Formats: sequence, C-alpha cells, structure tokens
Amino acid sequence: MTFITRFAPSPTGPLHLGHAYSALLAYDMAMAEGGKFLLRIEDIDQSRARPQWEAQIYKDLEWLGLWWPKPVMRQSERQSVYDEALDRLWQLGLLYPCTCNRKDIAAAAAAPQEGSPLLGPDGVIYPGTCRGPWEQVFSDQHQRPQNVPLRLDMEKAVGMVPGLFQNRIVPGKSFASFGSFLETGNGPNGERGLVEFTPDNMVKTIGDVVLSRRGMGTSYHLSVVLDDAAQGVNHVIRGQDLFEATRIHILLQALLHLPHPTYHHHSLIRDEAGKRLAKRDDARAIATYRQDGANPQDIRELVALG
Repeated sequence: MTFITRFAPSPTGPLHLGHAYSALLAYDMAMAEGGKFLLRIEDIDQSRARPQWEAQIYKDLEWLGLWWPKPVMRQSERQSVYDEALDRLWQLGLLYPCTCNRKDIAAAAAAPQEGSPLLGPDGVIYPGTCRGPWEQVFSDQHQRPQNVPLRLDMEKAVGMVPGLFQNRIVPGKSFASFGSFLETGNGPNGERGLVEFTPDNMVKTIGDVVLSRRGMGTSYHLSVVLDDAAQGVNHVIRGQDLFEATRIHILLQALLHLPHPTYHHHSLIRDEAGKRLAKRDDARAIATYRQDGANPQDIRELVALG
C-alpha cells in the first residue's frame, strides 16, 4: 500500500513555523516511504478565507522545497459531498438542529445543577439543550433543515456502531473497547500504539459535536473525514492539539463506512513562553524569515528537522 499523507492549511493568515514543521514532517515521512504528499486547502470558512493567503501558502511551501500533485483539493468546491453525508446521517436520525449560541451553551453548562463546565475537543461540552425539543420547532422532520447548525446525537451514534469497529485496525484481533486507532506519533500524554476508547468516554468527554455550521454547510470534523477518504489518505500527520478530535473522526468514519487511516500526532512549535504559535504571530511567519534572508535549511533547523 502506498503511503499517502497530506498537509491541509486554511487560507486565513500567513503560515508560521508550526505549519512549516507539520508540512515538512509529513513530506519527509512520505518521501522516506516512497509515498505521496498531498496539499489540500481547507477553506470552508469563506468569511475568513482570502485568495492572497491561499497564494501565499503555495509560495511558502514551494520555497521550502515541497512538491505535490496538482490541482489541489479545495473544500469550498466540495459542498455537494458534505451535503450527501449530512443527508445520510439525518436519515439515520443522528443529527438535530441547534439554535444555541456560545453564550447559551456556557450558561447552561455552568448551571448549578451541572457543576463546572467540562471541556472537550471543541471547547465546552454541549449540555444537550436542543436535543429534545427540536421537533417542536421544525415541522418537517424528514427534510434536513438548511442554514442551521446541526449536531451529532452522540449517545445515539455510539449505540449504532459498535460492530463496525471490530477488526478494523489489526485484522484478526478484536478489541473490548468501542473504538480504536493506531497512533505512530505521540499523544499529549505520551499515547502511542493502539489507542482505545469507550461509548461512555465519547458521550461524557466529547458530547454532541457540530457537524454543520451556519454559513458553512459543514464543519471541520465532517469535511476532514470525507476529504481524507476521497484523497486516499492512509497516514494522517498533524499536531497534538487534534489528538482528542481523532475519536470523533474514527466514529464518523465508521458511521459513513469510510476507512480508518493511521494517525501520527506530533508536538507543537511553541514560543519562548511555551505558548503554541498562531497565525497572529506574524513575526514567526515563513514569509518573514524568507524576507530577512533565511533559506529553507534555516527553517528546517529552527524546527529541528535539519
């Protein structure tokens, strides 16, 4: 099997050293295996995506010496694929509309009877406010509502798929847990090898995640799963900040009958204070280093890939 991985940035700002590390690592791992490195533009958030930032992504990565097949996949051109998946999940009864905003969620999760809000991969775990009464608001329950956030009913979802996880990671071996994925890098707490999780773990520590956001028609979790499958990505190389979200992606892969890639989560590039880099850290942008006279090897040495 050909080793296929990808780098999937969003065109919402300049690429920084953290992006350089992830892209270079993915490229190096693919080349070492005689495999393929793909580039994907994750531009589902059209309110923030800008053509100039997309053009800068290509320029920065080419300057670093990376090569990828063209044309690249762009998420803004794949809405029909996301719609089809949402329709399938809706018909299975696994989605429900949610009209709560962030303030509503924080207030409900912090209610005295609930205790302190729990944090999951997407922030405060949704308390389920809209899970029950949505049928009273939307009269046509057979038609998926448009332009309204849709959440995955996690309890229903985990009750539907236990059998789908058996023998998916290591042929001939069954696991007592609900789901699992193969980790060849390191999770935040040193997780490596076969990482297993349970239905109770999914419900309590992840909750009902959003799969379609208002104005986007999809979400990161849904689009990344569908796009990786469409591109044949079998090794996902990304930062440790997405380690916990992998459980969501494994679940969606099972629900949508998609293959499970192998995952390799890497450490994050941080500043002198230990804070992870963000796109607002323009001083550490790849373009800035280039303008100051740095060369690609200098960048490799800065991120310990020299």
